[in-house]
Amino acid sequence: MKSNTAADKKHTDTKDLQDLSQTSQLGDANLQRKLTKRHLMMIAFGGVIGTGLFVASGENLSQAGPLGALISYAVGALIIYMVMLSLGELSSYFPNSASFGEYAHNYISPSVGYVVVWLYWLNWIVAVGSEFTAIGFLMQRWFPHIDVWVFALIFGIVIFLLNIFTVKLFAEGEFIFSFIKVLAVICFLIIGVVAIVHKLIVTDFSFAITFSNFYKDGIFPHGISAVLLVILAVTFAFSGTEVVGVAIGETKNPQKTMPSAINATIWRLGVFFIGSVFIIATLLPSNEAAVTKSPFVSVLNDSGIPYAADIMNFVIIMAIFSVANSGLYASSRMLYTLSKKKTIPAFFGKMTKRGIPIYAVIFSMIGGLLALLTKVYEPESVFILLINVSGFATLISWMAISFSQFNFRRRFVKEGGDIKSLPYKTPFMPYTPIIAIVLCLAAILGSLYDKDQRYAIYATIVFSIVCLIGYFLQHKLGKKRRD
Repeated sequence: MKSNTAADKKHTDTKDLQDLSQTSQLGDANLQRKLTKRHLMMIAFGGVIGTGLFVASGENLSQAGPLGALISYAVGALIIYMVMLSLGELSSYFPNSASFGEYAHNYISPSVGYVVVWLYWLNWIVAVGSEFTAIGFLMQRWFPHIDVWVFALIFGIVIFLLNIFTVKLFAEGEFIFSFIKVLAVICFLIIGVVAIVHKLIVTDFSFAITFSNFYKDGIFPHGISAVLLVILAVTFAFSGTEVVGVAIGETKNPQKTMPSAINATIWRLGVFFIGSVFIIATLLPSNEAAVTKSPFVSVLNDSGIPYAADIMNFVIIMAIFSVANSGLYASSRMLYTLSKKKTIPAFFGKMTKRGIPIYAVIFSMIGGLLALLTKVYEPESVFILLINVSGFATLISWMAISFSQFNFRRRFVKEGGDIKSLPYKTPFMPYTPIIAIVLCLAAILGSLYDKDQRYAIYATIVFSIVCLIGYFLQHKLGKKRRD
């Protein structure tokens, strides 16, 4: 009798887990599943390939040195690799636009899920505001007499229109923007390899001369501490890949699409980032990388590519356009999911006939414009603080993804679930999420040695506490209304 009771309980628990998966999918019934694998891949590229690669890679190279920069990008790639492996299992089993907010709600606690959603929303609205400003400055290369705010307004309107009509319009726009920058990176890799081979030939195949940048100023010219700080910057540069977890809620056949998109995205990002940094480190002295606006431009100029600066200026604008497009999409879906859980006003969940959470998009756009105004009218230190806070918000989101997957798998196995039945199985369990959590935590702790980053950590903690207070107040008021 006891054995039958235990078996019945296990069957009931497993059924509850399956019901939770079905509920997670049904919760997005109003959203239209219009996205495909190609859209998912380009959305992942769109969120991550931007100024962190095209511009900041030069500064990272100058601080950490060639070898240190490669190590930093390898560590950053490892972190996002581990996080995406965990996200793949969760999002293919629970394909929901709430994504890691929902996973944290179910497998950590509802209050943590609430905080994670708001942190992620903050991360993206700050990114959206900063990208509008960056586009304005880049456009002044060709139109120096037109104010930055004019271009920021024009591009802001375009991004808003891409997000307000249909999810497919957003996805096709993202596909085009991302395709341009992916094509640019591929061309850069080909040109860079040819340039390195040419350098080898003219030096009579002297590897010592060809790769002299890696040792002539010392292996770590500014010490290990500089490498650790660059690892933090590089980690931020990989943020945005996880947007595919949000987009999965509007994707066709997510159980099959997500695993293949995850696998393809991870290795291609690794090749793009690490390959590009290797080429830059080989062909461009680190002291020159520090002063150039884009190391890509310097390498292309040295390789004799005509109009390299104009070409890369256009590519960077498309990259920024893509990041802002992904950011507005992700932030609006975060508000939509909170409204569905009735933790914010219900009108944020109001949908258009074409399946767009219109008020969530509008409110997120307003948040991005406020972030833009902060940069324009407030001291620069305020906006830098917001940027750093958004970076830490990403790391917290990654930790939430990993911890949620760890708890999900443990619960799934405990309740009799068959691992083989999962659409996507996170490999190397239980080490994958543990490694991701440890590395993210190490990045946060390492940033305490930098004053600006330290203040950002404090600000992130304060923001999280405010969110927790808001959650418990709302929960208490809601309970009173129900009583």
